[in-house]
Amino acid sequence: MNQTEHFKTSSRTKRRFQWLSAMALAALTLSTSLAMAQTPDAGLPGKGIKVQALQSSVAEETFQTMLVDAALEKLGYEPQPIKEVDYPAAHIAIANGDATFLAVHWDPLHQDYYDNAGGDMKLLRTGQYAGPAAQGYLIDKATAEKYKITNIDQLRDPAISKLFDHDGDGKADLTGCNPGWGCEAMIEHHLDAYKLRATVKHVQGSYAALIADTIGRYGRGKPILYYTWTPYWVSGVLVPGKDVVWLQVPFSANPQKANTRLADGSDYGFSVNTTRIVVNRAWAEKNPAAAKLFEVMRLPIADISAQNERMRSGENTQADIARHTAGWIKFHQQLFDGWIAQARAAAQH
Repeated sequence: MNQTEHFKTSSRTKRRFQWLSAMALAALTLSTSLAMAQTPDAGLPGKGIKVQALQSSVAEETFQTMLVDAALEKLGYEPQPIKEVDYPAAHIAIANGDATFLAVHWDPLHQDYYDNAGGDMKLLRTGQYAGPAAQGYLIDKATAEKYKITNIDQLRDPAISKLFDHDGDGKADLTGCNPGWGCEAMIEHHLDAYKLRATVKHVQGSYAALIADTIGRYGRGKPILYYTWTPYWVSGVLVPGKDVVWLQVPFSANPQKANTRLADGSDYGFSVNTTRIVVNRAWAEKNPAAAKLFEVMRLPIADISAQNERMRSGENTQADIARHTAGWIKFHQQLFDGWIAQARAAAQH
C-alpha cells in the first residue's frame, strides 16, 4: 500500500461530490428525511432511547458523527446534540455511561485511551467505519528536490533543519499535533527515537491556525515541514507528489513497538489506522440494533475528504453539515437502508 494513494484527490474524489449535488436535486434536508422515518410501521427498536454522541474539537468529524446519529434516529433512537470533548475524556465518559458513543476512534492510535478507560470490560470497539487512514510528515517538493531530502533522519543535520526554521532559533519548525489527539504523543516519541530534539521543534497550538500559516508560507515560496492525516482537506490543497512529498523514517518507532513499514517497503512512521465506533459495552448489549448498526456502517475516506473540502470552502455550519449528511444518505439510499435492515434484524433475535 502506497501512502500517497490515501491522499489522491483526482477524478475519483470529484465523483464523490455527486452525492452533494444530489442534495439540490432532491431538495432534501436532514430533518425531513428523518421525520419520514418516524412512521408507526417503520420498526423502531430504539424508540424513546436517548443517545449521546461525542466528538473531538476537530469540526471535520461532525459529518461522520451526524451520519451515525441519522442512522440511529431511523431506528427510533433520540440523538442528543453532539458534545465536543478531547479523546481521552471521551473514552472515559463513554466507559462510565455518561455518553453513548464516539464515531472517530483511531485504531491503533487511540489504543492507550481505550485501555485506560477500561478496555473491553467497559467499551465495545466495533466495525470498520472508515479507513484506511494514513498520517505522517511532509515537506514542500521544491526543497526536497533541491536538497535531496527523503527521510526525516536528515533533519539531524543543522544545515538541513535550518531550512525550515521560521522563528530564528536554528531549529526546524514542525507544524504538529494538538495535545490530546494522540498523534502528538507519537511525534514526541519520534523526536526522541530519531534523535531530533536538538534540531527540530514540535510546534503545537491550534492545528487549524498553524496549518493555515504553513500553507501561507508555502504560497510565499518558503520551505515547510508539517504533520497531517487522512481524511482531511489539507492534502487537497498541498497535494502529495505535486506540491509536497512524504518523508520516510529510518525505522519503525512507537510506544506499541508496532511495525509501521508498508508492503512496498516504505515507512512513514505511523501505523495505517482504521477509524472505528466505540460504544459503552453495557449499553450495546442492551441495544443489539445499534450494536449491529455500528458494526456494518462503512464510510469511504474519499467521501469524508470531499465533505471536509466543502467545509473549508465555507459550508461549515451545523446546518450545512446536516445538509451534506442528508445528501450523502440520499445518494447512497440503498446502502443506508441496508444498514438499517441489518440493525432491525439484529433486534429481532
